[in-house]
Amino acid sequence: MNWFTRVRNSIGWLPKRSTEKDLWVKCKSCQEMLFEQEYAENLYVCPRCGNHGRLNADQRLALLLDEGFKLLDQPEVKEDPLKFKDSKKYTDRLKQARAKSPHKDAYSVGSGTIEGHDAVVGVQDFSFMGGSMGMAVGTAFCQGAERALARKCAYIVVTAAGGARMQEGILSLMQMPKATVMTRRLKEAGLPYIVVLTDPTTGGVTASYAMLGDIHIAEPNALIGFAGQRVIQDTIREKLPEGFQRAEYLHKHGMVDMVVHRSELKSQIAQLIDYLSPAKAA
Repeated sequence: MNWFTRVRNSIGWLPKRSTEKDLWVKCKSCQEMLFEQEYAENLYVCPRCGNHGRLNADQRLALLLDEGFKLLDQPEVKEDPLKFKDSKKYTDRLKQARAKSPHKDAYSVGSGTIEGHDAVVGVQDFSFMGGSMGMAVGTAFCQGAERALARKCAYIVVTAAGGARMQEGILSLMQMPKATVMTRRLKEAGLPYIVVLTDPTTGGVTASYAMLGDIHIAEPNALIGFAGQRVIQDTIREKLPEGFQRAEYLHKHGMVDMVVHRSELKSQIAQLIDYLSPAKAA
């Protein structure tokens, strides 16, 4: 707010001007102010520096799936099995996250087509408790894999997570082997399992289903890793190369198959599905 606006608003007999919320957004990379409508039309990619902003579950599903896809019901799981409490009760944290989201938890599954190719797409929403992996996320992941097996089609998973959900303790960690079993079932059935790594993908998600795909695609400059850079440096007592947990570095060193701009993501996945899917009998 500049000095003129402050003075004007302090005069009681003049009506205060107001603008709609989110009319402008600031790019977190280059700090440029962007017109929100222009930013949204550009798929939440900064037109100045190319920084890829984070998307929620509904935006991801709409981006990748053709119109008319079906959203699967999120599974019912026991909430707060450990009666966990830190500065807040776990149940209160869930209520707070659900108040800001139309979904019950951090993982949503859509079933439909991608440029005409049958596919099931599962997406993690980082805005819901950091996309953390608890029982609801693990069960929803498996539900998506089951649907892909039933439809005999590709399973596309878009990851965005801070890791396991600490409020569920060992039960959260058990989602890692459970999800791994489902990726094995997809492989045995000969169905494509494609992972799209977005910013950020870390912790137990990276240590399980995020790195078990047939193909790994990353969005530009996405943070991808297990432990944080500072933790690794303190452990090995060596300075790490610049950007070593970013998509481009991982692509250069063979951990990621391709880095794809968001505008080209849907067509690239459709091409991969066409190439990897088993041939149908005539």
